[in-house]
Amino acid sequence: MPVDVGGLHPAVGPPIAFVVLALLALFVRWAFAGRGGPTADDDGLLVRVATVSRRDWASALQATLSDAGIRSTVRSPAAHRTEVLVFPADAERARALAASFSGPG
Repeated sequence: MPVDVGGLHPAVGPPIAFVVLALLALFVRWAFAGRGGPTADDDGLLVRVATVSRRDWASALQATLSDAGIRSTVRSPAAHRTEVLVFPADAERARALAASFSGPG
């Protein structure tokens, strides 16, 4: 025996669910639209200390920084451009090491 769930026709449920999901999607889009989002120049909490043309050079610099106790990360925002980033507290020491860095090999 079918259970009476309010007397609505069974074809009414899916459109209502679709409308609710669409409204939820619009709300989420509106709620997060003003946050600005990351941009190509947004380094977050990190500071760029060097930009090199080859990834292996950036990896070698990263190893040099690591040997000095400086945590770093590498990113490649474009072809033939790799950046080394560190936390602001380590930026001055990292820049000094990067300036004296002669590349791999």
